Amino acid sequence: IKFQSSVSCWGYFSVGANGGIHEYADSQFGHIFAHGATREEARKALMLSLRNIDVVGTIRNPVEYLVELLGMNSCIGNTIDT
Repeated sequence: IKFQSSVSCWGYFSVGANGGIHEYADSQFGHIFAHGATREEARKALMLSLRNIDVVGTIRNPVEYLVELLGMNSCIGNTIDT
């Protein structure tokens, strides 16, 4: 996993010394957090970080879907219901 933290976005991942997912990790092998002066700034920071993350190997992950979700009008307008 290649991830570059920034002032507005940071994360941590269950990756062992050999580069593989830690044997005790569950399906959530990492977490990414974003913040900003406004919700919109945080949303944009999260989208940028997700677009730049690189997950190598046969690990299924929702990165592409999350970027799409964050760009939806219902997410931008904060009317999304999960």
